[in-house]
Amino acid sequence: MASKINSSNSPFLCKLQTNQPYNPRIRTIAFSSLSDQKQLPRTAAYTVEFKSLEACKLGISSYPDFEYNAQGGTGTGIATVVEDNELKDQVSVCFDLKTLHIPPLTTTTTRFLGLPLPPFLRIDIVPELFQGNIGRESGKVDLEFKARFLFSAGSIYKAPPLMVETVLTTEESAGKMRSGRGERLNGEGKCRLVGVATVEPIDDVFMNTFLGLPTECLANLNALITYSTSSS
Repeated sequence: MASKINSSNSPFLCKLQTNQPYNPRIRTIAFSSLSDQKQLPRTAAYTVEFKSLEACKLGISSYPDFEYNAQGGTGTGIATVVEDNELKDQVSVCFDLKTLHIPPLTTTTTRFLGLPLPPFLRIDIVPELFQGNIGRESGKVDLEFKARFLFSAGSIYKAPPLMVETVLTTEESAGKMRSGRGERLNGEGKCRLVGVATVEPIDDVFMNTFLGLPTECLANLNALITYSTSSS
């Protein structure tokens, strides 16, 4: 079952064009909220690169947060200018799911209560949607994110997917149990994205009881967002 989004802002939805030819003549520039930095031009479409970084956190229910090193996560998308005059500061971004990779929670990437996850535990993250808006001058980011979280304990146990759907934002995201505040894009393209979602029960009595489903989860991610323009 899909989880419920806990956000007052729903991002502008866009359609990803996956058949566009790759242009190797590019130069990479970070999104910036600083007036003395180069800004995204206001026409055409541009390639956007997403990278997840270290020092992230994931939390669910009333349990302490997992310390999560998401270094190595990547994704590529297309950014187009929003034509609406009221949204003239924003570009609409769609990430290609074929290029989107988020590291799993394993004993090498994740710590709980200061200790690494047991080697046999693993949580894979399979994105199903990643799109939204980025403010060219404000540095504000709102990205709709939907993914399946696949929990397994070696070959002994595999739970049905936990569906998580939220808006990852540089602003504030709050539910009844969980809340977080992000950080807007700086001149290097770095930001902190947060999102709260309600996770619904699944067809698994053990997991429903263990996590206390339905419940809330929180994602708190350090990320780098850059884009490429033609050098011609």
